[in-house]
Amino acid sequence: MKRVKDIPFFKNIKEIREYQFGTFYFFDGLVISEINEGITFGWDMAQKAINAAREVFGEDMPIAYISNRVNAYHVVPTDWSKFYKNRNQLVFYSVVGNTKGSFASLVMERMFFKNSIKKFTDLEKAIEWSLKKSEMHHKKTAAKRNNYLPT
Repeated sequence: MKRVKDIPFFKNIKEIREYQFGTFYFFDGLVISEINEGITFGWDMAQKAINAAREVFGEDMPIAYISNRVNAYHVVPTDWSKFYKNRNQLVFYSVVGNTKGSFASLVMERMFFKNSIKKFTDLEKAIEWSLKKSEMHHKKTAAKRNNYLPT
């Protein structure tokens, strides 16, 4: 399975944040995570990533998030509601994996994420989808904003 650093898109990197639990790659309006093997990912870890996203993007920037599941790890199911409640700018979410285990927590995640979660087996296809969806979202938001402006 491909890692972020191994693909050509990596040249577009804005910032990298490395933690004991994993690495978060920040691009324009896009965050890709690679959580470390064996980690139980909980709210305290998610808060660090959220704070980093706010530092990189600001408070109101809509974000596409890709969970690149190159390692096996667990998520604290009860923490999903805290994560989504505190990060409303997450508008597109995709998961990249190539095993049944890579998608095991997806059922639980879908219960808390108000938009759809897209599943991929190829990181570059997930990036392409995320960028296309983000661009459409930005255009739609700009069009709505322009329609409400007095002329």
